[in-house]
Amino acid sequence: MYGTIRTAAYEPDPACGPLPEPLHVMRLGAELHAALTDLHDHARHHNGRPTRLPVRQLNSLLRALAPGVVATARNADAAADTPWLYGSEPVPAEVVGPLVGTWAAGLLRVREDDDTDDADVRAIELEDRLLERLDTVVAELPPWETEEVDLTEATVSPGGTAVPARRVFGLLPEWLAHRLAARPCHALGPDIRFRVVSREGGAELVSWPPQAHQHRKQTWYYSALITITVHTVPFAERFRVHVSTSIRRWATSLAVQPRDLRGSTVLLDTPLPWPDGPDRSRRLVENSVGYDHTLGHLVWRRHSPAVLLPDVDIVRRYPKAAEMFSAPETWLGGRDGIAAGIVYSPALGPHSVAPGLMPKERSLLDAWVEEGLRPMLRRVPDLGRVTRRNTPSLLPRSARADQRETREGALSLGRRAALAGVLAGAPLDVELLWQTPETRDALIAALPPLLGLPPGRGVRGEGETWRWQTDGVDIRVRARPAGPLADALRLPGDRRRPRALRFADAVAARCDLVSRCLTPRPDGPGVALVEIKGREGFKKVPDSDPKHALRIACAREGRLSQFITVPAEAEEALSHRARWAWLDVLRQLGAISPPEHRVGAGIPGDLQYAALWLVRHTRKGPTRCPVRRLVAVRVRPGDGTVHGWDAERAEWVPYHQLLRLLASEESEAPSAAFEETPVGGAYQQALRRRHSADETERQIRTLLYQFRDRPTLLLADLGNLRQCWPRLRNGTLVRDMLGFGTERDQRLTVYGPDLRLVLTRDGNGREEVPEWYAHDGGEKVGFSQGVWGPARPDNRVFASTTDVPHTATLPKGLMKLVPVASHRTAPRKAAWNPVYLELTVLGCLSEKALAEAGRQEETADSPAEWATLAHQLRLHDDYPPLSRPLPLHLARLAGEYVLPLAAPSPRPAEPGGDGGR
Repeated sequence: MYGTIRTAAYEPDPACGPLPEPLHVMRLGAELHAALTDLHDHARHHNGRPTRLPVRQLNSLLRALAPGVVATARNADAAADTPWLYGSEPVPAEVVGPLVGTWAAGLLRVREDDDTDDADVRAIELEDRLLERLDTVVAELPPWETEEVDLTEATVSPGGTAVPARRVFGLLPEWLAHRLAARPCHALGPDIRFRVVSREGGAELVSWPPQAHQHRKQTWYYSALITITVHTVPFAERFRVHVSTSIRRWATSLAVQPRDLRGSTVLLDTPLPWPDGPDRSRRLVENSVGYDHTLGHLVWRRHSPAVLLPDVDIVRRYPKAAEMFSAPETWLGGRDGIAAGIVYSPALGPHSVAPGLMPKERSLLDAWVEEGLRPMLRRVPDLGRVTRRNTPSLLPRSARADQRETREGALSLGRRAALAGVLAGAPLDVELLWQTPETRDALIAALPPLLGLPPGRGVRGEGETWRWQTDGVDIRVRARPAGPLADALRLPGDRRRPRALRFADAVAARCDLVSRCLTPRPDGPGVALVEIKGREGFKKVPDSDPKHALRIACAREGRLSQFITVPAEAEEALSHRARWAWLDVLRQLGAISPPEHRVGAGIPGDLQYAALWLVRHTRKGPTRCPVRRLVAVRVRPGDGTVHGWDAERAEWVPYHQLLRLLASEESEAPSAAFEETPVGGAYQQALRRRHSADETERQIRTLLYQFRDRPTLLLADLGNLRQCWPRLRNGTLVRDMLGFGTERDQRLTVYGPDLRLVLTRDGNGREEVPEWYAHDGGEKVGFSQGVWGPARPDNRVFASTTDVPHTATLPKGLMKLVPVASHRTAPRKAAWNPVYLELTVLGCLSEKALAEAGRQEETADSPAEWATLAHQLRLHDDYPPLSRPLPLHLARLAGEYVLPLAAPSPRPAEPGGDGGR
């Protein structure tokens, strides 16, 4: 067992002080900003309304072809006086000018593609005047200014959190990436060199050229990937630089048709086109290729600089979008000094190189990074164990058959007792809608051992019906072919109507079919267990997957819904999937409770758990209908009940009832809400977001007062809630305090005398938490389960980690990036890395909190104990370690039932009528 974990996180070294870097800065300038804005507004028919310049493509072009440009600033398109370009040296106007002019001409090209009436003489004359004005401005670009930029510039919030200056988030990762790319990496044996890829909010290093792996008479390509991002940590006096390592795979065998390619990333390696300048390019330029249904062929997406490269460099031949699709391996190897690679994603087909890196490789790359960042940045100190009570009272696993049977027997009794508590004497009615008899038989066979039931007996005269009655549990399973219920959804063909309305019509038709086919609404809880095709079966026709429609239809008929996919031919895992389907049914019924914790006497005996989760759907969501819905779940271990908050009735209801209510809710927004937002509506959008945040905060405050009757541990996820609860951002957090809107922070005890609040955070798709590995102080590295933190009694931020599942264990010392002779197949091994979950004990009964509440005589909480409790809630006998504590897990999964449907627009009243009274 390891006693220490190391994070791939770095912080400014106070011994070095500030990190001033002399950089050359160019501002956009008022004249250039005005000229580009007028040209853009004319091209996009904005009629003079205020807009922001779409400079993403221009910035990519400048980073790719302007030698010396280190980074482009964020929000330079919003104001003319903010820095725009940061360079290690001034880039000549003869380089910047043509790039700006080429990009500006591309704006008018977009206008022409949008069927603009080119015959309008006045429009053509206006274009000519705008281009002449732009040529004049570009000929006299703003001068480069020398500025000493502190790359570690930061302030400290009232809560004690270091908050970097805004430009540090984008500038520091780019600067560090170029610094690391200048050095070869010897850590893995042969020299590996990296190229820089700019990304939103950070930078990437991609090893180039790619590695090759032979398998099945085909060559598969992959690279090392290092991601650099800047983040804050609650109550940390210095910000962090997270360095994540993984594998980037390249697609060379595409198992999709061109029209199915919606958008794939392409990284382009191009030499600088300027003959007199040195080629110091260490970049790969990001582009996107996808199918344009209007044009009927593959195109470079509009933000891709590849669209403009042939206009800048007329000597070289750059790949066209269709060529990247037809000959990806050829371009990956390079043609005439130009190389390009399609970044692999599962949608492109199979790949023989598996994802993930082993901890040994990660530690070697991390050591190379640490060496390259000295002395400006230092590694964040290693974290030690804060407790040895890392698991709750779980039943021990054993390899002996008799002990496995005993364990499974105890688990089945517990599940049956939990189900009996949920049913409260009512029968459980299950409709099993199958497409293959193998799935039907597997589901019927999987239920009895899961609940410790005898083999089911058929119900005479009711066809394929099985029934179990024992110990307060009455289950009836009625099996029938799914028939047209599981067919693909068909949207009405009137494409003039918004897709959200057409989807709602298709759902209504499926609801009618379900109401005719299913048995009447059950007396107690009901479940529909439906076998449908997997995602691939509905991939070719958007919105044809019937899962969401069936979930809505079943909820309206008083039933929960659980799905199982049609098995592959002779599938061996069918029995395993059938067992998991029933476990998901039990979870949806609320027949699940956390095991007894083993934290200690500091945790109240009558403690209840609560969790908040915000469901956010955009127009690209499952029903094409945008919505924000706050879900609250309450778990009381003592009586084994799970409840959800019904906001409309302002009461707690059983979890299974909450799910049905969520799926039955209809959107109050009319169809106009799903049409394209008119240009210039940014202010209205901001108002709507502010109103939504205010409403969500009001709901949260209402919920907090529901927890005053007993000790409560409230769990919330930072990445999920901070958008609607801005005071949860790291820079606004204060120990044992809560804030809403513009009001002053209040003590947490004001909302509940025995309320504790633990905030969780994972990577959130942006490396918000660091990667990690355990080590013994020597060369031995691996993974380990536990709760970790610095050795400070006042610490509030902890790390929760879990073990690697036994199904994911691999030989120690395996090297994937540069495989050795003894492990030639290593690239084909998937490396599973346990989730690092950050736990921030924002509110507890600390000595200060008790003193402010006049309760000095009580024993103060230990923040480490509450972090340990949240960690133990990730562990359950029936599941592998959860990515979040169980109550938060239940709240998040409840979001699967938030499926609002668009409502038709109300018709205006007829003249002289009653106005719709």
